[in-house]
Amino acid sequence: MSYVPLLEAAASTWWILALRGVFAILFGVCAFLWPGLTLGVLVLLWGAFVVIDGIVAVINGIQARWWSIAIFGVLGIAVGAYALFRPGITALALLFIIAIWAIARGVLEIAAAISLRKELSNEWLLILSGLISIVFGVFVAAFPGLGALSVVWLIGIQAVAIGILLLGLSLRLRRLGHMARSRLTA
Repeated sequence: MSYVPLLEAAASTWWILALRGVFAILFGVCAFLWPGLTLGVLVLLWGAFVVIDGIVAVINGIQARWWSIAIFGVLGIAVGAYALFRPGITALALLFIIAIWAIARGVLEIAAAISLRKELSNEWLLILSGLISIVFGVFVAAFPGLGALSVVWLIGIQAVAIGILLLGLSLRLRRLGHMARSRLTA
């Protein structure tokens, strides 16, 4: 099985991955700027972020043939929609939804990185992004009593870190796409 078409497809959609990174960073910055948000607003803000990230992940996964990312996107849309349509859920339920989402995201991103390991020399960016999500999810599940305000900061840190890593990976894919095209025209 050749990984070149998979890499070409991923490189051609580098900007979608960059867009996911930008959305994650913007969400994280909002969490830092307004840490005193009420739980209802946090649920709505987080739900909107997860729906947007899920939609973009589905598009990216389908176009780049990263099925684990597309599956993650569908899960993100479902979890985000639940949060948007049921904003009255308790803080504890929200924490566990966030924890499960973060762990699932991490596992699926690591799976995507493993599928690209023969073609992408810096797949560690996606692996590290996945590991950060898993650690974050486990931490939130293990210590739900830390309070909603501390979780806002943790969510902001996680979103900014993942956004930066996704931007780094997207730029790497962009460079690889340019290199592949220049080899074809040479």
